[in-house]
Amino acid sequence: MKHKHKETRLTKDSFYEASVTRNAPLPALDVDISVDVCVVGGGLAGLSSALELAERGYSVAVLEAQLVGWGASGRNGGQALVGFSSDEAIEQQLPLEEGQRLWQMTVEAMQLMRDRIAKYNIDCDFTPGYLSVGVTDKKARELAEWVNSLEQRYNYSMQHIDKNQIGQWIQSDRYKGGAYDANSGHAHPLKYTLGIAAAAKAAGVQIFENSPVVSMQRGAAPVVKTAKGSVRCNFVVLAGNVYLNEYGDAVAPELDKRIMSVGTYIVATEPMDKARCDALIKNRAAVCDTNFVLDYYRPTADNRMLFGGRVSYSTATPINLVGSMRARMLDVFPQLSDLKVPYAWGGFVDISMNRAPDFGRVENNIYYLQGFSGHGLILTGIAGKVVAESIAGQSERFDAFGKIKHHNFPSGQFMRTAAQVLGMWYYQLKEML
Repeated sequence: MKHKHKETRLTKDSFYEASVTRNAPLPALDVDISVDVCVVGGGLAGLSSALELAERGYSVAVLEAQLVGWGASGRNGGQALVGFSSDEAIEQQLPLEEGQRLWQMTVEAMQLMRDRIAKYNIDCDFTPGYLSVGVTDKKARELAEWVNSLEQRYNYSMQHIDKNQIGQWIQSDRYKGGAYDANSGHAHPLKYTLGIAAAAKAAGVQIFENSPVVSMQRGAAPVVKTAKGSVRCNFVVLAGNVYLNEYGDAVAPELDKRIMSVGTYIVATEPMDKARCDALIKNRAAVCDTNFVLDYYRPTADNRMLFGGRVSYSTATPINLVGSMRARMLDVFPQLSDLKVPYAWGGFVDISMNRAPDFGRVENNIYYLQGFSGHGLILTGIAGKVVAESIAGQSERFDAFGKIKHHNFPSGQFMRTAAQVLGMWYYQLKEML
């Protein structure tokens, strides 16, 4: 799963990086320090954990191998969505009451993001509204059933959009129906991540960049080591996701087989006229179809179309990334054929076998957060909150996630990749039939 050296091109052409001004890098850890909690990973899961813990009075150090927000937190599609990537595992495994409780925590996570944006004055272009769309009559019917199920099962309301109405919501002939969620939305994920980092730093969190963890000594007082320093602590939160075991000795090798790194890719057009951009999608909502290999897209604050999709189960970037992604975008919006595509980037998301989040412990005092499966922009917020609650002695909500059973992927990256590719082909064939 070694891919850190193969992602330079995937970050340098990112619209997100091009549209922010980073401060000078924070210092690397080159001394030995002691804190209450060491957090491994400077993405949203780690930073959210650190912020919540610091506001509860704990001393916290965050170790980031690259720069804050360098991974999926700063490169994702920016869709902030209530719910999970798949409800199937939760509905099959857990009693209705427990499933409702977990779903309600995703609603809380959405509100938490809105509250943090307001509380810490984070300018991240947040826009409410999410449109889920079906490309066939069958998928449109399934969306209608899903809207009804959410209302009945979780008391969560979305607006069903039928075939005759969908043209009023999106300027595309591709879709047969949809569902609109006014509560979900979208944002500039790197701006949001940097805003959470600034809030954590202001709360007293020590953040060290360019400080990859090379080993971890477990025990009553764990010691987390970098190349030139160490952190002795009482608790550890592992929030490195697919990058956790990329450096030095494996930090927690038992976690690798529980997730798969999947590449996903995004392009952004040049800016267009605001009125033209407004007309494409009602309310300037984020959009995602319901295919297994899906398209997801949204307008940006400066009136670009940001369009994501494709998947890769190897570490190789797809050939002709810009051309293939542009073709997918024009399948949806052929009227954008005159726009240039100056930005194309991608990255790896952590997918669990059943697409449900995987939160737990490798030791009583060593927690991990992973398996966000494409819903990390808001789920990382509630993950940080419940892990902080657990460290503070209230584990009930954290342990609610631990009741979800997860299967391991086949051992070895080759076997894992083969299994995922076969699974992808299976679902694509089902969709074609």
